Amino acid sequence: MRRLSFALTCLPLLAVPALADDLSPIERLGKSIFTDGNLSANGAQSCSFCHDPGQGFTSAHDAFNKAGAVIEGAVPGRFGNRKPPSAAYASFSPVLSHIIDDGDVTFVGGAFLDGRATGGKLGVPIADQAEGPFLNPKEMAMPSAACVVYRVLHPADPAHYPVRLTDVWGRDVADVTFPAGLEEACKNPDAKIEIPEGEMADAIDAAFGRIALSLSAFEQSHEVNRFSSRYDKWTRGEGTLSDEELAGLEVFKAEDKGNCAACHVLTPNTQGGPAVLTDWTFDNLGVPRNRDNPFYKDAANTEGKDWYDAGLGGYLATDPVFKPYAEANVARQQVPTLRNLTKVATPGSVKGYMHNGYFKTLEGVVHFYNTRDVLPACADPLASEAEAMAQKCWPAPEYAATMNKDELGNLKLTGKEEAELVAFLKTLDDE
Repeated sequence: MRRLSFALTCLPLLAVPALADDLSPIERLGKSIFTDGNLSANGAQSCSFCHDPGQGFTSAHDAFNKAGAVIEGAVPGRFGNRKPPSAAYASFSPVLSHIIDDGDVTFVGGAFLDGRATGGKLGVPIADQAEGPFLNPKEMAMPSAACVVYRVLHPADPAHYPVRLTDVWGRDVADVTFPAGLEEACKNPDAKIEIPEGEMADAIDAAFGRIALSLSAFEQSHEVNRFSSRYDKWTRGEGTLSDEELAGLEVFKAEDKGNCAACHVLTPNTQGGPAVLTDWTFDNLGVPRNRDNPFYKDAANTEGKDWYDAGLGGYLATDPVFKPYAEANVARQQVPTLRNLTKVATPGSVKGYMHNGYFKTLEGVVHFYNTRDVLPACADPLASEAEAMAQKCWPAPEYAATMNKDELGNLKLTGKEEAELVAFLKTLDDE
């Protein structure tokens, strides 16, 4: 798979304070929105429910992480089909674009693991992304954008909003006429709320966009993107790494070893600052199915156990311009940041890795990269990570046709080199 070797277009920051506790007004507003459970159908599931700061802005719910890793939404019994990715450092992803070079097409950027929040609406991918979970019936499950706007303008706990929407965006943002009975209708996640086209719909959509932009401002802040890991301090000459960790860095960088830096680049980020450790491209690593993914049993899944996550290809198939590229990108997920891989809210907490949470340990992930194409296929195609590691085998990939066979699968690393690589990756947790 072709990798990028050029500087990506910068995504402008709305504001970046010098200190984590020194947020600008728009960032404070965004933080209030990020932590407001009332913006969900059950009144308790905020953005931070799935993106816990103590867990590196990923899920801190052990009961889910130990199994399917997909989080139950605000409506009991409703689940999505993917593990929540980290919200930290996601703001550095550029607007989705594609590069054609000698017939090789590479997609870069966007938000969500399939890139569908392109940045085409609000100009910032994570702002486009921020609108999604509020209205997703399997996540926060608000029945209408009008409900989100109404509750931000009329918060259940005014003290939760020391900075109001009107403080940042002006009084005109509250010049919204809501449909009759909206407040009551918003209590029903399955309510059909009709917003007539015209000024009412335009005003609600504009206010909803400003809520998303405020949320994205917080996600661009230093409180979310701290760059405070031991690795960052070492690069600034403010700390040391052990011999094992330094050896792991060499494994990480070497093209004839881990070659991790081909995708998880160590070059400056899209704003010229420290590395975010992703090139924002998309890849299919051949990850096995997670047998505990609740979507396999979802009534909406007509394919049953044959279902697979179409990833970027699934989104491209919905776009008339990009549809010709869909088949070649099926099952490719966005390359994630490697920061905060082992950061947990409480000691002993479990983390899920990869888009479906199949892996539960960083050691398992590294061993998979190293031996995917070396070890035999497991007799049980739905064997768990622990079972596969014990039996020295790997289950078949969730989707094989587009699997990356060039950059992983038989890295020929020794057990010592695997351990060194894991040791280095642990230096990337923010402190």
